[in-house]
Amino acid sequence: MIAATLAFAARLVSGTTVHWQCDPRAPRQRVYFANHSSHLDFVVIWSALPPALRASVRPVAGRDYWEQGPVRQYLADHVFHAVLIERAPEKSDHSASVARASIQRMADEMADRYSLIVFPEGTRGVAGQLGPFKSGLYYLSRARPDVELVPVYLDNLNRILPKGEMLPVPMLSRVVFGLPLPAEPRDDKDVFLARARDALIRLRAEP
Repeated sequence: MIAATLAFAARLVSGTTVHWQCDPRAPRQRVYFANHSSHLDFVVIWSALPPALRASVRPVAGRDYWEQGPVRQYLADHVFHAVLIERAPEKSDHSASVARASIQRMADEMADRYSLIVFPEGTRGVAGQLGPFKSGLYYLSRARPDVELVPVYLDNLNRILPKGEMLPVPMLSRVVFGLPLPAEPRDDKDVFLARARDALIRLRAEP
């Protein structure tokens, strides 16, 4: 009941129109990767999914944010079933080991059932711009080559819940689920990340 109510509220506040280029009900595990501009991003993607899929699609989110207070922690654990990961400051002495552990945790948490929602930029970007992708998506794709990678473009979410604000402003938005990224096992990291980022940029231009 809570999940259904939150999904309805998210769709209402965001005025979301949803466009699917891939089959939303395909029986495949997926990693949905999206641009990031608002705390509402994963909630809107999750609410745009067919109801039957929501229980098996888990957002990846920062433990430091979602464990602040009992309400956030309850939602993360019992409604979204989020995969909470540690985030270390970039270029810190242990950032590489934390990143490796996070990728392994994501791959393990998928098991043989779950899909994930991830944000390859790693942090919220500037409105209307797509920042460089961090390497996590590449390493996750290598750890789980059996899953589909589906780009998801979010339009206008940054205006509904701007950075630093607590209350959303009702406004129209758009979610575009693209075609799965073609598998190219021989791609090196930079080529792979460029292909994935380009897939999102193309969705931005969709009518």
